[in-house]
Amino acid sequence: MLTNIADALRRRAWIRPHTEAMVDLESGTRLSYGELNDRVNQTAHALMKLGIGHGEKIALLCFNSIEFVETYYAAAKIGAVIVPLNWRLTATELKFILGNSESKALFFGKEFGPVTDEIYSDRAEVPLLESFVEIDGDGSRDWAISHEQIRKAEGTDEPQSNISGDDLLTIVYTSGTTGLPKGVVHSHATAMAGIMNCLSTFDLGPEERYLVALPLFHVGASTPLLLHMYNGSTLVLMRQFDPTATWDMFQSERITSALAVPAMLNFMLQVPDFKSRDYSSLRGIMTGASPVPVELINAYVELNIEIHQVYGMTESFGPGCYLPGDEATERLGSTGKGYLLTDVRIVDDHGNDVAPGVPGQILLKGAHNMIGYWKNPEATAEMLIDEWLHTGDIGIADEDGYVTIHDRLKDMIISGGENVYPAEIENVLLSHPEVADAAVIGQPSEAWGESPFAVVVASNGIVDPDNILEHCRDKLAGFKLPKGVAFIDEIPRNPTGKPLKRILREQFPGPAPE
Repeated sequence: MLTNIADALRRRAWIRPHTEAMVDLESGTRLSYGELNDRVNQTAHALMKLGIGHGEKIALLCFNSIEFVETYYAAAKIGAVIVPLNWRLTATELKFILGNSESKALFFGKEFGPVTDEIYSDRAEVPLLESFVEIDGDGSRDWAISHEQIRKAEGTDEPQSNISGDDLLTIVYTSGTTGLPKGVVHSHATAMAGIMNCLSTFDLGPEERYLVALPLFHVGASTPLLLHMYNGSTLVLMRQFDPTATWDMFQSERITSALAVPAMLNFMLQVPDFKSRDYSSLRGIMTGASPVPVELINAYVELNIEIHQVYGMTESFGPGCYLPGDEATERLGSTGKGYLLTDVRIVDDHGNDVAPGVPGQILLKGAHNMIGYWKNPEATAEMLIDEWLHTGDIGIADEDGYVTIHDRLKDMIISGGENVYPAEIENVLLSHPEVADAAVIGQPSEAWGESPFAVVVASNGIVDPDNILEHCRDKLAGFKLPKGVAFIDEIPRNPTGKPLKRILREQFPGPAPE
C-alpha cells in the first residue's frame, strides 16, 4: 500500500500521463497528470532549496489554485507538513496559527498581500517563519520570493524521499468559533485510510469530472482533491464559490459530481435562470457540514439532481456517514449509515449506547481518525477515547441504523428541562415560502431557563413575525416554538456554511420574550 500520498500522483502520471488532471478556471490552465506531476516535482526541489526538510511546516494562504495543489503535493513528496490557512482570518488569528504550528514558510496569494504585510512586520511573533513566497505577485515586496520563479528554476526529476505512513501530512486548524483554533493532525496513513474509505463507499469512476467549489483549506475540498487524484479523474477548481458560475460550469465543463454545503445549495436555487443551463452530465451533488433542510432536498429532487448526504469532520479526514442519492427521498433528513470502513455509535452522557430513536452524541471509529490535536494533549484526550472520536454532534439512529443529525451539543437549547434542537426548528422555518435563510439560537428565559429565538432572512422585504410564528405553530411542539423573531440581511457563516451562532447570540442576547 502507498505510504506517501503524493506517490499516487507520481504513479498516475506514469500510467496515464496525458489524462486531464486539473482545470484552473481562474487562469484557464489545464494540466494533464504528467504536466501536474512535473510542476509538483519542480516545486518540491524549490522547497528543499528554501531549506524545507522532513517534518517542517509550510503554511498556505491562497484561494483555490493550481499553485495550492502543487505546493500541497510537493510538500507531501519530501515529507514536509502542510498547514492550510483559512483566508477569512485576521492577521492576529493567522499569526497564532503560524506560531503554534511552527511554520517555516508561508505561501500567500496576491489577494492576501495586505494581511501578509502585517504578519511580516510583526514576524518577531512568529520567529520560526523564515520564507515568504508570493503567488502571482507583482514583485513589489522585495522580502517575498516569487513562487513561479523558484518553481521554473528547478528540474522535473522525482525528489528523493523516504516517507512512512506515520509521518505527518497536514495540520488543519479548526474554525475557532468558540475559542482558539486547534490544529487537527493527520498522517499519510490516516489520510490514505480516509481516501480508501471514500472510494470504497462512493460510486466514483475514472471518468469523473469533479467541481471543487469549497475552499481547499477545508476537509470538504482537500479530501476530494486527494481521492480524485488517486482515482485518476479530473478536478475542476473554482477559485471561490459563485452560485451562477457553478451552474455555468456544470454545463461548460460537463461536471459529473461536486460537493456543496446546504447554504451553497440554497444560494444556487436563487440564481434566476439556472434552469436554462444544461446540467444533464451531473450525476449528483454531495452535501454536508450541517443538517440539510428537507425542503432543500425536495427542491433538488424536483430538478432530477440526486443529493448525496455526507457527514464527517476534519478530525475524521471526512468520512463518517453517507446516504446515497437514491435513498434521499426514502430517508428524508437522514445522513445515512457509516462509511464502509467507519464504525458509528450513538451514546448518552455516560458513554452508553442509546436505543434507536433516542438522541445522543455521535462517535466515530476508523483508521482515518486524526492522530490528535497539535500540541494539545488535553483536548486530544477529550476527543479521542479508546479510539472513538467524540464528535460533539447530536444524532438519532433508527432501527435500521440510519443516522439523522440534530445539532452540535454546544448549540442545543434546554428549555424547561426539554432538549430543543435548533436544526429542527430551522428546517420548519425554511419551509416558509418567504424565508430565504434562518438560524435559531437560545436566549435566557426566567420561566424556562432558555427559549428558542429565530433569526430570519426574508426573501422579499420584511415578513410579519406573527406569520412566521403561525407557520411554526402546527409543525412544532409548544416548547420548541420560537418565542420571538428578528430579521437580518445575512446569516453570518463560516467558510463551510455553518451559522456562526456565537455572533448571533452576541447580537441578540435576549432575554427571550415571555
